[in-house]
Amino acid sequence: MDIINSLKWRYATKKFDATKIISNEKLNIIKEAFNLTATSFGLQTISMVIVSDKEVRNSLVEHSYNQLQVKEASHLLVICIQDNITDEDVDKHFDNVSNIRNTPEHILAPFRLDLKTMMQRMTEHERQQWSVKQAYIALGNLMTVCVVEKIDACPMEGFKADSYDEILNLKDKNLKSVLLLPVGYRAEDDMFASFKKVRKNVNNAVIEY
Repeated sequence: MDIINSLKWRYATKKFDATKIISNEKLNIIKEAFNLTATSFGLQTISMVIVSDKEVRNSLVEHSYNQLQVKEASHLLVICIQDNITDEDVDKHFDNVSNIRNTPEHILAPFRLDLKTMMQRMTEHERQQWSVKQAYIALGNLMTVCVVEKIDACPMEGFKADSYDEILNLKDKNLKSVLLLPVGYRAEDDMFASFKKVRKNVNNAVIEY
């Protein structure tokens, strides 16, 4: 399928076939795609937790407003943000730039300082919201990659983040959960798979000058 037909094929999968498991090869594609997602300044203040353990996912259902996709999907992707962003995070990023590109420090130093200053001027809440925007970019990227790989997915905001953070021990990793993406393969009897896609006419959604 070309990309437009693939996007038409996509829908928010309501019922997964729990017997169909994503291969390690395709799971590695998802991991790489997440890591290659565009983020502001390339700082990557987001992480992805992959939950495959059935018992853990069963325990998460009640904290997901009983949405069964959480346990029926092949894997549950939990997109997280850093609880806080520090000078050390900025230094790690620019040290990585230096190591990979062999960029001299006298070139990196002003950019390093500017980004530290920018982060310091934000409140902790503002830094978190800044990271949440990056998380949504990652979600969109993953959904498109899944479409290309013929993997079904269901983007979800409806869950109790504090409960997820506790069950998955995210606080110990300086992370907060913000988005979910169960991925796998649609069940044959998911009636939503056959529904016609409802969208505005493209001329009403896109403005051209």
